[in-house]
Amino acid sequence: MAPADLGLQRYIDEQVRQGRTRVVVPPGRYRMAPRDRQHLVLKDLKNVEIVADGVEMVCTETTRAVSIVNCTNLTFRGLTIDYDPLPFTQGRIVAMSADKKVHEIELFEGYPPAESAKNWKYEIFRPDTRTLRCDDRYPAKVEAAGPRRLRVTLPKGTRSNPERVGDLAVIASEHALHGSVPHAIHANECRNLHLENVTLYASNCFGFYETACQGSTYLRCRVDRRSPDADPVKRASPRLRSLNADAFHSKYATVGPKYIECFARFQGDDCIAINGDSHMIMTAQGRALRVLAKGRMNIQSGDPVEIATPDDGALMEAKAVTIEAAGEIRDDERAFLSKQKGDERVLALHKAVTITLDRQVKVARGGLIYAANRLGSGFEIRGCDFGQNRSRGLVIKASGGLITGNRFEGCRMSAILVSSERWWLEAGNSSDVAITANTITSCEGIAINVAGGVHRNISITGNTVRDCSAPGIFASRVRGLQIKDNSLELKPSRRAGAAAKEAPPIVRLDCD
Repeated sequence: MAPADLGLQRYIDEQVRQGRTRVVVPPGRYRMAPRDRQHLVLKDLKNVEIVADGVEMVCTETTRAVSIVNCTNLTFRGLTIDYDPLPFTQGRIVAMSADKKVHEIELFEGYPPAESAKNWKYEIFRPDTRTLRCDDRYPAKVEAAGPRRLRVTLPKGTRSNPERVGDLAVIASEHALHGSVPHAIHANECRNLHLENVTLYASNCFGFYETACQGSTYLRCRVDRRSPDADPVKRASPRLRSLNADAFHSKYATVGPKYIECFARFQGDDCIAINGDSHMIMTAQGRALRVLAKGRMNIQSGDPVEIATPDDGALMEAKAVTIEAAGEIRDDERAFLSKQKGDERVLALHKAVTITLDRQVKVARGGLIYAANRLGSGFEIRGCDFGQNRSRGLVIKASGGLITGNRFEGCRMSAILVSSERWWLEAGNSSDVAITANTITSCEGIAINVAGGVHRNISITGNTVRDCSAPGIFASRVRGLQIKDNSLELKPSRRAGAAAKEAPPIVRLDCD
C-alpha cells in the first residue's frame, strides 16, 4: 500500500507494524492535515530508518509538522517540509505616520490574509537586496484594515526608524483550525536520533527543536526561504523569511547534539541555541534551597548542579539530593521578581520547590541553580553555513564542545556567543570549548563574544573575521583563555565616542 492509499502517518505506522526496520516512502508531494495539532508523529521507535528522499510534506495548518517522541537509534532522511498556508504573511509598506510609528502594509497576492496576522515576529526588509533593513520590531497593535491590508502600530518608545515607504514587511500569521503547538520538528527524550538531509522552508516557531535528548546528529539539514522557481504556490513576491524563530535549538540534552554541514538563513531568530534552564533561588538555609522553578523543574535527584551568585560573579558546585514541591510564590518573592531585569514572560515564576543539596552553600536571593548535566555538553558544530538572520549565529551555554570550520555572514548580532543569559533564565556557564577555523563576515555584533558568566578553558584559534566592527573578539571572566592565530580585518566600532572608535581588535576582561 502507498501513502496515497493510507496517508503518510498510517503508511509509516503500517510498515513498522509489519516489522520493517527500513521504511522507504515513495517520492511525491503529500498534503497533510494535523491530528491533535501534529501532522506526523513518530513515537517509541527503535532501530528504525525512514527514507523519505524526494518526499515533500505540505502542512495544511500552522501547527507542528513532526513530533518524534522517545525514539532510540531512529534515522529520518530526506524529508522536505513546507506549509500552505504559510505561518507568516508578507507585503509592502505603502504609507507611514509622520513619526514612523504606524505602518500601512499592502499584502502581496499568494500570502495569508490580513485577518490571520499575529502580533509577533515583525521584520522589515530592503526591497533591493531583500535583506533586513533594521532590527525586528515589537508592535503594540496589529490590525486588519482590509482583506489585504495591515496596520501595524509600534510603541512610542521604539528607537531608530530607518524603515521607509516601499520597504518589504513580513509578520507571523496563523491558520490552525483546532489549535496550534509550536515548532516544525520537535524531538523529545530521544537517544541517538539521526536527521539527515531534512529541509525546512517554514515553521510557526523553531525549526529543529529537541528537548531532553541524548546524542542527536543533524547532518546536512537545511533551513532556507523557498525560491519562487520551486514554490508550488504562485506569489506576487518571493518569500522573505524561512522560519519564524530559531533554526536549531537544543534544551536539556544529556549528551549534546552534532550539527554537521547544516545550513540556516533568513529565519526570525538564532541559527543554533544550546542550553538548559536556570531556576531562581529565594532562600538558602544550610543544605536546603527554596527555588522558584522556570516552568517544569528539570533538576532531578542525583544531578550535579551549579549555583551562580546574583551578579553571576562566581559558581558553586554541589549535587541535588532531593527535590520536593514547596507551594506557590509568596508576596515578598513576587515583589522581588518585579524588580529583576528579564523577559516578563520568563519571570512569571509561580511554583516553588525545595532542593536539598549534599553540602551547605551560601547564596543570596536572586542566585540561580541549574542541572550541570542537562545543558547539551559534548556538542559539535562543524562545517555549517549560517547567516542573514535577525540575531545570533550560535548562542552556546554548554561545555565540552567544538565549533569549527563554519561560515557566518550577515548575522545582525554576534556570530558566536558563549554566554549564560539571566534575561531568559537560560543556563549555563561553559568550559572546555574550542572555537577554531571559522569564517565570519559582515556580522553586526561582536563576532566572537565570550561573556555573561564565568567560563573555563576556552580556546579561540585560527578564525577569520572580516568586515565586522571592533572588537572582533571579546572575552570576559574566562579562566584558561587561549586566543591565537586569528585574522581580523575590522571596521571601527559603531558605538559613539572617540574612545569607542579606537576599540582594539581583541578585548580581554578579567581573564587568565
